[in-house]
Amino acid sequence: MAAYDKADLERRMHGAVESLKGDLGGLRTGRASTSLLDPVTVEVYGAHMPLNQVATVSAPEPRMLSVQVWDKSNVGPVEKAIRSAGLGLNPINDGQTLRLPIPDLTEERRKELAKLAGQYAEKARIAARNVRRDGMDALKTDEKKGVFGEDERKRHENEVQKLTDNTIADIDAAAATKEKEILGK
Repeated sequence: MAAYDKADLERRMHGAVESLKGDLGGLRTGRASTSLLDPVTVEVYGAHMPLNQVATVSAPEPRMLSVQVWDKSNVGPVEKAIRSAGLGLNPINDGQTLRLPIPDLTEERRKELAKLAGQYAEKARIAARNVRRDGMDALKTDEKKGVFGEDERKRHENEVQKLTDNTIADIDAAAATKEKEILGK
């Protein structure tokens, strides 16, 4: 049984890119996006639950999010969770609905967010490199076991390197796009 599995490496590298896109989607630009509240967890019924399991999040206007809480007794905890999530949002309580005006971004906050996007991208690059390392290790193990020879190992190493280079290019492109969007350029 060969330890090297190209499909698994591709899946894991694709996962790193998708994870980055999710992280970047949660970064606030000047526009309202429901994915902005994805990282928010609410303490209700004695457990921490994702916001989307206790309320419906919508963006009725370009600069406003609306959070329709299903159970009236959860409005307080939801409001508290949004305030303490570090997103710079102040919910306005309208009974069972919370309105979240999206404030303009200051230049300083834009720079912080762009820096954060860079950190997310670096995390994704590291994940891709770790997958590459695992693949290279598996190839060396397979060669030692006699699954294939040195020439085939080198050919596979080139494939893994190409896959890594393409993945990192995707990561850099996604991060650059988001930084441009954040900085409003």
